[in-house]
Amino acid sequence: MIGNLNHVAIVVPNLEKAKFKYEGILGATVSGIEHLEDHGVSIIFVKLGNTKIELMHPLGDKSPIKKFLEKNPNGAIHHVCYEVKNIKNSIKLLQKKGIEIIGDSSPSIGAHGKPVVFLKPKQFDGTLIELEEV
Repeated sequence: MIGNLNHVAIVVPNLEKAKFKYEGILGATVSGIEHLEDHGVSIIFVKLGNTKIELMHPLGDKSPIKKFLEKNPNGAIHHVCYEVKNIKNSIKLLQKKGIEIIGDSSPSIGAHGKPVVFLKPKQFDGTLIELEEV
C-alpha cells in the first residue's frame, strides 16, 4: 500500500533559524515559509534528491503542534509521510484491518495540495504516520 517516503516532519522552535541551518550551513534548497491556517502550522520544505524534510512551527494558540513544541522545546521529529496511490482505498483497507484514522477518517488537503490522513501513533509504535495521495 505505501510507496515512497514523501517527507519527515520536524517541529522547530524558530523557522527562520531552522531555514538558515539547512540552507546557509548545510547548503540545501529550502522553500519559503508557508502559513497553513487551516492546519495551524507554518512550514518550510527542505528539498533533497530523494525526499523532503518538512520544518514546522505552530501558527496561533490553537495549533495542534503547540503542545508538542512545549514538550520538546528544542524541536523534535513529529511525523513521517508515506505516499499512497489512492487515499480513499487506503483508508478502507486500513479500517478493515482495525487501524484508526485521526479525525473523522476523511482526507483533508495537506501542504502539497493533495489529500492526506494521519494514523494514530499508538498503533505504529509511537510514530505518527501521514499518508498522502500522489
